Amino acid sequence: MSIAAYLKEIGRGHKGARALSREQAHDLLSRVLDGRVSDVELGAFAIAMRIKGETRDEMLGFLDAVQARLARLPDLGVTTVVLPSHNGARRLPLATPLLALLLARAGVPVVVHGSQTVDGRVCSAQVFEALGITPARAMQAPGPGQCVYIPTHVLCPALQRLLDLRRALGVRNPAHSLVKLINPCAGRALLVVSYTHPDYATVYADTLMAAGAHAMLLRGSEGEPVADPRRVPQIDIIEHGTRRVVQVGEEGPVVAVPPLPLKLTPEANADLIRAILDGQRPLPHPLSLQVEHILQQLHVRAPAAATHPQPRYGS
Repeated sequence: MSIAAYLKEIGRGHKGARALSREQAHDLLSRVLDGRVSDVELGAFAIAMRIKGETRDEMLGFLDAVQARLARLPDLGVTTVVLPSHNGARRLPLATPLLALLLARAGVPVVVHGSQTVDGRVCSAQVFEALGITPARAMQAPGPGQCVYIPTHVLCPALQRLLDLRRALGVRNPAHSLVKLINPCAGRALLVVSYTHPDYATVYADTLMAAGAHAMLLRGSEGEPVADPRRVPQIDIIEHGTRRVVQVGEEGPVVAVPPLPLKLTPEANADLIRAILDGQRPLPHPLSLQVEHILQQLHVRAPAAATHPQPRYGS
């Protein structure tokens, strides 16, 4: 079935395009994910949405379509922290695996899901492998104090195909926003959501509140769900349909960071993470604050870094 009627609404340019309702957005993305559109229509959808931008209702409808096709983790009986990691890093070391392991050290089950959507960047899958943590080949639930990395193609193959469209077209599409908002846990979860541009902060917050999500929202480092080591970001908590600030962001220029590896390879990134976990390198203050706020949400006491045992990892 053609999506021409939808393309006519969203494809009128930035000023002339009309927003879809939640129901229309759900129907549109369902057809896209199920492969019921032509390649021409798929490209037109991606370009039109890139120009127009997503509204809250459209994001909710798109999420409805994805969640209906998403593989799910069972209810663990405890709150799992979910870290969507899809941007990677090119300027600073990738700290998402470090955040995951710090939380696991505190006894928290952690799920990192992601894929390499931008070439030429260090991604979480590469760093985890350098740390000896193999990406899951099937849905794998973490236990307390465990961290697992689940690739997007395991969670939802159709969503991975939509992400891969970026390599052909050169521009992002709604999938690149959706992956930051999906939660594969059937039980309680805290979803850590990052944004790069202020406009996305508003639409992400509005979407999460309307969806009844429990989430942490912050401007992440290079689009990853982890605080920039050079400056404390504003951190918001979304819960019960409300949004509140739990950490006021620093203003002014960014501060210097300790000397970093000259070449940001996955192996060098992993070595830096090991050094921080072992206490040989300092943990950046913004990241320490983020860990504290997450643990406070989970009602978990932060362990003493020097005395707490190393976390257990998923295979």
